[in-house]
Amino acid sequence: MKERGWTEIPIGGIIEDAGNAATYETGSWRTYRPIWDSEACIDCLRCWVACPDSSIELADGKIAGIDYDHCKGCGICSFECPVDPKAIQMKLETDVAKK
Repeated sequence: MKERGWTEIPIGGIIEDAGNAATYETGSWRTYRPIWDSEACIDCLRCWVACPDSSIELADGKIAGIDYDHCKGCGICSFECPVDPKAIQMKLETDVAKK
């Protein structure tokens, strides 16, 4: 795919095609990664409701995982988790990548 030049880039805030956000993988610049613990999770779905990137994946009405291609690592999912200790822990991306 050829990179667009500055004259071909649309003006900010303009949505050229409906539903095109799925094609932009934005997780590569994340600093913190949410790590989901399926054992601790009570499937309350608070994280799913609160996630601004729709990165919490569901299957049969339960949490199934996290879409790391689109997750920006904001931590809202972990903040909203009512479980103690949290079912979603925020870890530094560099620490997770070492493993």
